[in-house]
Amino acid sequence: MPVQTRSQLKKERVEVQPLYEVDIDFDEASEAWKANKISIGNGSYRYACSNKSAKNCKCLKKCMPGEIYCKTHYKPL
Repeated sequence: MPVQTRSQLKKERVEVQPLYEVDIDFDEASEAWKANKISIGNGSYRYACSNKSAKNCKCLKKCMPGEIYCKTHYKPL
């Protein structure tokens, strides 16, 4: 029977218990991330306006910088 070193004994004694159970559905997470964005090609996205258009469809206009609405739907306080 081979003699074990202190570091080998220490590795045997330490039982690693995970802190959290990781169960991520990456397809669902990707869809949620893309919910308010429009693909502009080549793996790039831009934010879409958060309002609905006149036909009650998602407004596809580009958002103003730092805002969640386009020029048409933006109403400052």
